[in-house]
Amino acid sequence: MNYYAAPIEKLIDEFSKLPGIGRKTAQRLAFHVINSSEAEARELATTIVKAKKNIKYCEICFNLTDKDRCFICSNKTRNASILCVVESPRDVIAMEKTREFKGVYHILHGAISPLEGIGPEDIKIRELLYRMNENSFKEVILATNPNIEGEATAMYISKILKPMGVKTTRIARGIPVGGDLEYIDEATLARALEGRREM
Repeated sequence: MNYYAAPIEKLIDEFSKLPGIGRKTAQRLAFHVINSSEAEARELATTIVKAKKNIKYCEICFNLTDKDRCFICSNKTRNASILCVVESPRDVIAMEKTREFKGVYHILHGAISPLEGIGPEDIKIRELLYRMNENSFKEVILATNPNIEGEATAMYISKILKPMGVKTTRIARGIPVGGDLEYIDEATLARALEGRREM
């Protein structure tokens, strides 16, 4: 039984398609839009359409941008000899928030996942190889996610980069700051031991 008028039900259905949005949150969002002024609702709709229309991939690193080159690739002060390979544009933001990495990025837009039918040809690995041949990187940092798909992707990339003689590193994984050892799972603790460094 439908409790809502068809336009509201459709709005709820559309909001519930968004990642992390359940039915109750979708209802709250729908009612927020309905209770907004027509100008606010129109502004939201226009903003969504403009973002979808104007956002494209950076011609160099495949980050999301509204220009030919993203804000990082346009920045001449970045260290262009160090390349960090990540899975998504969200990972670039996470890395940038650390304020530690001053190099450039390459966004794969996914990870190798045979179970989901995603192979190396389905992500931006071919483009990575092209960049490797066109540039003289001193180091490539593989910063894919620490899950099965991310590990498989990092292993695959490291194998194809090995003949090129470029230093290839993997980000360390381990114990979060503020974490207690007794609550850390064995795999994470093993990775932390593996990635230890001299003080």
